[in-house]
Amino acid sequence: MELDRVRAEVAKAERVVVLTGAGVSAESGVPTFRGGGGAAVWRGLPATTLSSAEMVASDLNLVWEWFEYRRGLIASCAPNPAHEAIARWQTRFPGFTLVTQNVDGLHQKAGSRDVLELHGNLWRGRCTRCRMVAELPETPLGEIPPTCPACASALRPDVVLFGEMLPPGAFERAAQAAERADVFFVVGTSAVVWPAADLPEIAARRGAFVVEVNPEPSGAGGARAVALAGKAGELLPEI
Repeated sequence: MELDRVRAEVAKAERVVVLTGAGVSAESGVPTFRGGGGAAVWRGLPATTLSSAEMVASDLNLVWEWFEYRRGLIASCAPNPAHEAIARWQTRFPGFTLVTQNVDGLHQKAGSRDVLELHGNLWRGRCTRCRMVAELPETPLGEIPPTCPACASALRPDVVLFGEMLPPGAFERAAQAAERADVFFVVGTSAVVWPAADLPEIAARRGAFVVEVNPEPSGAGGARAVALAGKAGELLPEI
């Protein structure tokens, strides 16, 4: 049984890396805004346009109204058993790294620390002038756009938008962890979007045991990866 095989590998592992994507948060009711028929549409514009660097430059107010809509939906969502299991794993293994493509902050809400956020976080803003990062934990915001506490310039969402690069050093740290991993989990993501798609491949090339946990396994991690078909919230606590 594949689950027993995964348990055996995890039992002897010292360094574990988990890469999570939208599927984990979807189990908490977080809308993905993409997938299926494509991008969601809000006020007549697709999410891919609203969440773009071009839109920040042309209409920052509209970008914040869109992100406030998203933040309002996510504010009532709670971590699910997958988030909670992953949070427990950080004290189970001598070396543990959590890498996420999600921006909702649910991993931190579940108790995870030092999360490598490849795409940023909805609950922070970044100054368009001095680049200071400010926590924005409450929604609705008191003003749109919110202003920088250091220089009073406008903040933008501290997330990676379409047309932008990842935060400096984020992927490099994730890749270093993948190179050292004994077991590498791909959870709730098909891992086809570059550069996150490289991480399970890096781990596999270095000899890691790669496990994909998805309702419909996508083949992430290559032909030698073990696929567990099902919900992360049901499977991860079993591991």
